Amino acid sequence: MESNQRYTITSALPYTNGPLHIGHLAGAYIPADIFVRFKRLSGNDVAYICGSDEHGVAISIKAKSEDKTPKEIIDKYHNLIKDSFESFGISFDNYSRTSSKIHHQTASDFFLKLFENGSFEEITSEQFYDQEDGQFLPDRFIIGTCPKCGFEESYGDQCEKCGTSHNSSDLINPRSSISGNKPSLKSTNHWYLKLDEFQGFLEQWILKENKDYWKSNVYGQCKSWLDDGLKPRAVTRDLDWGVPVPVKGADGKVLYVWFDAPIGYISSTKEWAHENKKDWKKYWKDDKTQLIHFIGKDNIVFHCIIFPSMLKAHGDFIVPKNVPANEFLNLEGSKISTSKNWAVWLPEYLKDFPDKQDVLRYVLTINAPENKDNDFTWKDFQNRNNGELVSILGNFINRVVVLTKKYYQSIIPTKNKLFDSDKLVLKLVNQSIINVESHLNNFKFRDACSEFMNIARIGNKYLADEEPWKIIKDNPERVKTIIFVSLHISSVLGIVSEPFLPFTSKKIKSILQSDNHEMKWSWDNLKNNDFLISENLKINEPELLFSRIEDSEIQKQIDKLNKNN
Repeated sequence: MESNQRYTITSALPYTNGPLHIGHLAGAYIPADIFVRFKRLSGNDVAYICGSDEHGVAISIKAKSEDKTPKEIIDKYHNLIKDSFESFGISFDNYSRTSSKIHHQTASDFFLKLFENGSFEEITSEQFYDQEDGQFLPDRFIIGTCPKCGFEESYGDQCEKCGTSHNSSDLINPRSSISGNKPSLKSTNHWYLKLDEFQGFLEQWILKENKDYWKSNVYGQCKSWLDDGLKPRAVTRDLDWGVPVPVKGADGKVLYVWFDAPIGYISSTKEWAHENKKDWKKYWKDDKTQLIHFIGKDNIVFHCIIFPSMLKAHGDFIVPKNVPANEFLNLEGSKISTSKNWAVWLPEYLKDFPDKQDVLRYVLTINAPENKDNDFTWKDFQNRNNGELVSILGNFINRVVVLTKKYYQSIIPTKNKLFDSDKLVLKLVNQSIINVESHLNNFKFRDACSEFMNIARIGNKYLADEEPWKIIKDNPERVKTIIFVSLHISSVLGIVSEPFLPFTSKKIKSILQSDNHEMKWSWDNLKNNDFLISENLKINEPELLFSRIEDSEIQKQIDKLNKNN
């Protein structure tokens, strides 16, 4: 792994019309946060960028339904989302919002640059209009039967079931998702990105250069789009909420939210750079920087086809190195539905399970929908906590710290001669460290998390095999080495856990007094097979890392779901 590499890491901008749920976390935020924390640990220059997506017709509709202004809606949910991220430990370098002045200016400038470059064509067309609501309907607010697979709930721009791109006019039996009525057609003019002009660039970049590097689900969806042939795509909409189109004759029109939103990554970086006296251009215009987008599969086309074409059309920007999109997470065997309240909402989880952020992080990582849709169940959540976090990781750390207190008054003993069993366990631990690193560099977060937990399993087996409590009287010098090696494994867990379980990592490091050891607790030193702990240094009192979750707590959550449904 190259150290001092520069990374610009983004997570999909959450839409400010509701709180976060576990599907969001599993798709775009936990994987990104793991990767970011790992890269920081490894000494790399990382800018982790996100923000609230606050424009589009959905905000206007939400405001109407609640008899509020769009500004009141976005302020409410922006603050709720931002606070949830902070409480959950997502370590953004900057969390901005697309309603900000810097974003409006950045998006307007971006549009004008493409306008001047001749990347748009102005087209007058008939578009769907909701007579009852008195407004034009964006593609996402037209529902109908997919002409390719027959899915009856396809959006106007894309079928979520088969992934096919189409125009809203292609839908069979189209209807307004606002009123449910059949929409009429009304003439209007818009600016279209000449997406077809980037067909060759995208085929070379995705289908040839990244064929063996990108995830198969991402590659497959991109190939399907490219095989169908790209067509010009509208980048403006008839709306009164959003970034105004900055050209003459565009009154009453705004930038389409899917044109405006990804530019939010750039404006958020600008905001962060200004506040931290950095050069934002290094993170977006330097070929040595790796740009990586973490998203859910419903955003693949926008981040792999449309946004890269926008960046290419602009001419100054780098394109993504990777877009490791996840599939969808289901809940108790059914698709998460916000309208039906079939979801585990993050604010509610944080309230119901205080100080258990890492439990949810662990369960969503070890069961992540990386290559196929996966399922979250409350029973699995309980079993993972009780059977793995409590019984394996927590148990090992607690046993070692308790034994250190019992035998040596919490002072790290002197390491004596290493036996073959000691050398073997150190070798196994070192191999796991290498495996964790390899998996993380290849965006295999489930495997990485499993390998991390394996280190705790190795530690437990080592203690069980060596049985220091049986030989303490007859061979006290041998026990010193066993405890030293066990404390070393604990220090490894303190570091390796940081990307996955940051709150737990902090607890382990505090117990072991990580800041007071001679050796710096860094990933590089960890890889060098160094002992990170110092002999004769006093550690802190034992502290339970995790607590059991009882059946009654789980039943309460299941009852809540069933009541909502």
